[in-house]
Amino acid sequence: MNRILFIIILAQFFCTSVWFAGNAVMTEMAIAKNLDDQFVVYLTSAVQFGFIIGTLVFAALAFADRHSPSIVFLFSAILSALFNMFITISWVTGNDILICRFLTGFFLAGIYPVGMKIAADYFEKGLGKSLGFLVGALVLGTAFPHLIKALSLQKSWEYVSYTTSGLSIVGGGILFYGVKDGPYRKKLGKIQFAALGNVFRIPLLRKYAFGYFGHMWELYTFWTFVPLMLSQKLNSLDYNYSLLSFSIIGFGALACFISGILSNWLSGHRIALIAVTVSGACCLFFPLFFCYASNELYIAFLLFWGVFVVADSPMFSSLVAANAPAELRGSTLTLVNSIGFLITILSIQFTGQMLKHLPFYYVWTILAIGPVFAVLQLVNRSNKLKL
Repeated sequence: MNRILFIIILAQFFCTSVWFAGNAVMTEMAIAKNLDDQFVVYLTSAVQFGFIIGTLVFAALAFADRHSPSIVFLFSAILSALFNMFITISWVTGNDILICRFLTGFFLAGIYPVGMKIAADYFEKGLGKSLGFLVGALVLGTAFPHLIKALSLQKSWEYVSYTTSGLSIVGGGILFYGVKDGPYRKKLGKIQFAALGNVFRIPLLRKYAFGYFGHMWELYTFWTFVPLMLSQKLNSLDYNYSLLSFSIIGFGALACFISGILSNWLSGHRIALIAVTVSGACCLFFPLFFCYASNELYIAFLLFWGVFVVADSPMFSSLVAANAPAELRGSTLTLVNSIGFLITILSIQFTGQMLKHLPFYYVWTILAIGPVFAVLQLVNRSNKLKL
């Protein structure tokens, strides 16, 4: 079982590296392709929107419940890699780039939630620990393009796309050949639209899904604007912004690993509550650190925020999976992911607009709306937990 978990984690890490591949080289790509400054907001939202549409299609057609999840994962990894690489073609620019990023996000819907589905099919008990490592792999994959850029300053910006696309294809291959259908998988014979629509009537599932939605309001907006948070405060060429961005986002992987391990002794509910409360406090304290802290203390604060902003994610996912019908587990996770990522688009776009109208240091307090909403779901604990 340890071998299976390691393969799933490695594949998830490799394949999700295409997610922020465009963001890591945004400045260089914008110069090369003559793009405007607002493009970074649209670039991230295009991936998120593609992921939303992809998850809706995957959930509605129940791909991961009707077919082998490993096959779905493989084809999704290959196609997301191809569209991620297409942005390097010289005549692909402007809207063409957005379409490529949209399609990259679309096929990521067959990677992230399907990876969680595969883990749930193998690890019915101790799912919190397994998903802690799995989401940690996603976090590392998300941060990895920033590290590739930091280590390849002498290479062209296209190098990041080539590398992440190659990793995605390798990741799909190793999971397909190394992980077969899990012992707890229940194949769905036909699409059950009504049954999938009714999963939100399950009280505990609804509670944790809503908590996840609040968490998502904060998470991807924070990740998207980390480079901007750094440049606005530090404002110096003495800092390697790509390496710092990788560290701030990537440290969240360690938090996911730790929260997964802690779930052996503490409930996922309690871990999620602690993490989302701390990350919400970071949103509110941002103006204080931005305005008055030294550069070093400010970086330490962002690292701290980067840890807690995602530590609750595997707990919410495991709690949703544990309370979903076994035969609809994959589709339920995909549907919840879809709604969560719709919320990330709204948050990213709203934050981008607020940056035009509010002082920079006040904008990030708006992200606290999500954690507060999540905390309200978790403190209303009237039902017995299943995990």
